[in-house]
Amino acid sequence: MPRYNAPFEIHVHGDVPLRADVTYAQIQEALKPLWTYAGAKSLADGATSAYEEEPGIRFDAKDRMLQVCWTITGDEDFRQALDEMCMALNELTEQGAALEVSFYDTEFDEEEDGDPEADSRDDFVMLFVGPNPAAIMQVQRDLLVEDVVHLMERHFDGAELGGVVAEIDKLFSDRFDALVNSLEIGRPPRGGGSSGGPGAGGHGGGRRPRHLH
Repeated sequence: MPRYNAPFEIHVHGDVPLRADVTYAQIQEALKPLWTYAGAKSLADGATSAYEEEPGIRFDAKDRMLQVCWTITGDEDFRQALDEMCMALNELTEQGAALEVSFYDTEFDEEEDGDPEADSRDDFVMLFVGPNPAAIMQVQRDLLVEDVVHLMERHFDGAELGGVVAEIDKLFSDRFDALVNSLEIGRPPRGGGSSGGPGAGGHGGGRRPRHLH
C-alpha cells in the first residue's frame, strides 16, 4: 500500500546468500517487517517495488540467493523494520552480506528557489547480516579494503598497497579478538550462547541518487 505524503523514498539493495536448508516460509517470516510495512499480507504481495523496472524482492532457489532491489515510500520508522529484519535474517544466512539502504528526501527539491543553506534529509545506511560476527566482519573488511584500494590507486600502484591492506586486517583482527574476549568474560560458567552479528552500519552524508545501481 503506498504511503501518501511519506517524506522518504527508500531503496534497499543487495544480495544475501542463504543456507541450503532454508525454506520460503522462513524467508517470508524473516522479511515480514518489510512486507508488513508495505501494507502487504504476504511476501509475494509485498515484494513488488514502487518502480516497475526494479525486480523487487526475489529468492533465487538455484543459487540460494535472496536478491533485493526494492523501493518503498516511508518515514524514519522504517529503520526499526530494517533492524528487525536483519536480526531475523542473520539466522538464515550462509555467509556475510551487505545491504545498501538509501533514504531519498522527496520533499527536498534542488531546483526550487529557497534557502541556499537548506539541506536535504537524504541518508545512506549500510546494513550487514551474517551467521556470526566473524562473517559480518569479513564482509565489512572486504568492502573497506575495496574502497581504500580504489581511492589510493589514484596515487599509488596496487602492488604498493600491501602494507595498507595488512593494517586494515590488523584492525579487524584486533576488533574480533576484543569481541571474543568480551563474550568470554560474559559467558556463564556452564554452557554458552551464540552471538548474533550487528545489523546496521554507519551513515553517510550528502545528496545521493535515488537508485544505487
